[in-house]
This record gives sequence, structure tokens and C-alpha cells, in this order.
Amino acid sequence: MTDGITMTNGITMTNGITMTNAIIESLVSRSSTSLYDPAVTLTDDQIRELVRIATTAPTSFHLQNWRFIAVRTPEAKARLRPIAWDQPKVTAAAVTFIICGQLPDHRIIPKRLAPVVEAGIMPAEMVPEWESNTRRLYFGSPQRQRDEAVRTGAIGATALIYAANALGLGSTPIIGFEAEAVAREFALADDEVPVMLVSVGAKLPQNWPQKPRRPVADVLEFV
Repeated sequence: MTDGITMTNGITMTNGITMTNAIIESLVSRSSTSLYDPAVTLTDDQIRELVRIATTAPTSFHLQNWRFIAVRTPEAKARLRPIAWDQPKVTAAAVTFIICGQLPDHRIIPKRLAPVVEAGIMPAEMVPEWESNTRRLYFGSPQRQRDEAVRTGAIGATALIYAANALGLGSTPIIGFEAEAVAREFALADDEVPVMLVSVGAKLPQNWPQKPRRPVADVLEFV
């Protein structure tokens, strides 16, 4: 503590008043977008940057078991919209991502951890242990594999949504779609689960502001 000011995780507290920094303000200001400006597009580099930020999110054993399909051309959007419950935002947004979670496979661990070892973060002798633990956790357990694929995709989608907001873009998580049709139409691999869609683009001013949330006291328990 210095001069009555305590710094904790980017939150400045002084005299009982909490002031958030720019990152936290971006997080708490996000709201879902329903109406997009269809005239605004995103460049390939902008789309790549969104995914780069999203993939800094955590994954189990650093598997990075996700894939992001950027549906951005009029032709691809026209293929997606009918199997996404004909939602206009799919075609109006600059891009709609198909967020895929991949079933965890212990055999990919050495490849995923090679850059970590090369960077001097992890000793090479730890890699076999991580591979063994990954196998023990997921191998022979289809439900646990699917659960992890969904978790991974959901975490990646969440990071993508907040990245879009920080860059001044609107976004919408979409669970209204036909999973089997999406997998078929966009050639998903057998080990890929279409977790959700996320539309991203320029939001119109007619969108609702953020809706009030339940009080923290209703959702938090101290033990």
C-alpha cells in the first residue's frame, strides 16, 4: 500500500472507490450485437489479428485444440445462413466464425510443446510426462474428449468476442445452428466439434446497450 492506494490485478482502489483500467472497462462494456452494417468489411489481416488474440486463451495441456473458420465471402455466408436458422446477422456481419473444438489427442503433445521447450519455458524432460497425463485423462473416454473440445472452443470464442470489443467491433455468439449440417457443409474433420458461431463486424447504433446482470451476491458464495 502506498499513500492509501492499493494496486491489485489492474484495479486501482483508493478511499473505497474502485476505478477500472482500460482493459477491464473494455471487458465490462461488451454487449451482444444484433444489427450489423453490411457495408463494412474486415481485411484478412484484421481477421488474423482477432484469431491471434483469441488463441492466447488457455487450453488443457497446451493442446491448442481449436480451429477458426472465417466465413466472410458472400458465397460462404449464403451456405451458412440456411443452416444457422436463417439468422440475418450471419450475412450482415463482416465475418462469422465457425469455432471448432478438436477432440484432445495425447499424440500431438510433443509437437505442441516443442516451441515451449525451444523458448526455454519448459524443460524437454517434462514433455513425456505431459503426454502421459494427457493420455491418462482423455484416452478411451469419448465423453471427456467431447467435453474438452467444447470447453476449448468456448474459451476461444469468448476471447474472440472480447478481442472484437476491444477493437471497436460488435460480436454475437450464436448457438442456433444445425451442427451436423455445418460439419458437412464446411468439411469439418471427424475429430472436430462445431461449438458455436461468432459473428463479428461493425455495429449499428440501433443495437441495445448492455443488459443489466444479476447481483454478484446472487451468484457468488464464499466458503
